[in-house]
Amino acid sequence: MNMKTKLISKIFIPVLLLVSGAAQAQVSDSIVLKDLQWDTNAPAGTIELSIPSDGSLMAGFIYTANGKQKHPTLILLHGYPGNERNLDLGQVVRSKGWNVIYFDYRGSWGSQGQYSFKNCVQDVANTVAFCKKYSDSLRIDTANIVLFGHSLGGWVCLKALAEIPGIKKGFALSAANFYSTFKNMTAQQLHALAERPNNPFSYFVLNTSAEKIFSPIIEDLSYFNLDNDTALASKQFVILDENNKNKELAASLRKKNHNYFDYEVWQTDHGFSNKRISLINKVLQFLTRD
Repeated sequence: MNMKTKLISKIFIPVLLLVSGAAQAQVSDSIVLKDLQWDTNAPAGTIELSIPSDGSLMAGFIYTANGKQKHPTLILLHGYPGNERNLDLGQVVRSKGWNVIYFDYRGSWGSQGQYSFKNCVQDVANTVAFCKKYSDSLRIDTANIVLFGHSLGGWVCLKALAEIPGIKKGFALSAANFYSTFKNMTAQQLHALAERPNNPFSYFVLNTSAEKIFSPIIEDLSYFNLDNDTALASKQFVILDENNKNKELAASLRKKNHNYFDYEVWQTDHGFSNKRISLINKVLQFLTRD
């Protein structure tokens, strides 16, 4: 090898390695998708759902996965009010062979019934029961149902995870922390909050007053303390936040958990607007772990 070749080699190889490393970093922060090759006997699709919940019907739908076999199923739980539905996540998860169900809680966004934070948890239980009843027609593997919740839905996710024995995994994104928010308020302050004349989210809960929404917190604040839910110790779950509001709760839950628990704080906003790809990748990793 002559001097000129050695010089080129010394310059080119490090540059090549640098480019290669950058490419690997870029791939790890991306999602490579392609159009689904339809199974003509059981193609992927969307089915509108009316899910019964304690005498009312909730509006929802299911992204069905490709193929006639039963599929693992992710249930998306929206926040308060629920403008962010995380359907980008749902589409990617469906492309990986999962069904994805989205629904609106009782009393919200046109679903029948009375809205309340406690009812939201029961709505999840009733949705799981619906999945079991129609597991054949909707091709749902009821042994592998996972919850994903955002904001209020993050709290609902963890609460339902604790209360439903057959659900083993949940992913809570920026979970609301009712107990931490309200524990230092006096009864008078809580009642003043509940009795405020205008419900700021009346456009999506037309039949529910602020008093009815917040009265369960006044009556039984301990119910909203996730640290009291001992069943979480045996579950697999993730709490992913954009701030430290759940730091103390996460530390306590980590000490108690003997299965799998992950807690992270990312530099982003409440909707994870600049972290959608990273979020989707993290959810996919969680879904595929044993």
